[in-house]
Amino acid sequence: MDFRTIVDIPKPGFQIEPCEEILFVGSCFADSIGQRFVEDKFRATVNPYGVMYNPASILHTVERYEGTPRIAFFTLGTNHVYRLRETGEIVDNCQKRPAVLFQEEELSVDECTDYLCRTVDLLRSRRPDVQIVFTVSPIRYRKYGYHESQLSKATLLLAVDHVISTFNVQHSTFNVIYFPAYEIMMDELRDYRFYRDDMLHPSDQAVEYIWQQLVEHYFSPRAKDFLREWVPLKAALGHRPFNPDSEEYRQFLADTHAKVDALLSRYL
Repeated sequence: MDFRTIVDIPKPGFQIEPCEEILFVGSCFADSIGQRFVEDKFRATVNPYGVMYNPASILHTVERYEGTPRIAFFTLGTNHVYRLRETGEIVDNCQKRPAVLFQEEELSVDECTDYLCRTVDLLRSRRPDVQIVFTVSPIRYRKYGYHESQLSKATLLLAVDHVISTFNVQHSTFNVIYFPAYEIMMDELRDYRFYRDDMLHPSDQAVEYIWQQLVEHYFSPRAKDFLREWVPLKAALGHRPFNPDSEEYRQFLADTHAKVDALLSRYL
């Protein structure tokens, strides 16, 4: 008997290679997954200008960011934006200024689609073979109300679907695809034991499961080999000794760092 509804994850038209240069922009869920890439020695840049929740702010980050990664992950959290009343511009961070200075709005599906298409076009203009992965954050927004939060997620999901339809995902060197992190939380992990104490944010266990799904479906065989070799070294570096000042521990660290250097030299 099956006791879970397993989410289908299509194989992408590309594979993530060891120590790959990757850009992560989006909600705090992008922070959680992006940090795993950082910890596992990928050259990952995670929210270089802070957490971004909506399509307009994600475009603003890409406009400012000068890198040319081969892969970019964009995690959408909400279609709600805040405009500075004085200028009419959408701000990425209210910087704790009085709420009266801002006007909250909801972007339509078409508006979200336009911001995301402009983001894709900008990255492609810098690197034609860029591979773009969209996700929708599974974190619900209590302040909107749960029904309104679902409407916001639905708007984002429809916009991402329109963006993917706009671009030719069968192109030989370029892909715009969707990774179903939202659906994995809603369908595979629909139990409160997979949430933190606030019952809204995914637990470390849930993030780990989603990370494993990314590894299984998106990583190349060589990247998986790299992880198998890296994980025990990562554990060794995280070991807390009884006597950190001992000669034995200093030698242990030196030997471990030498192994890490040798590993990276083989895969970079």
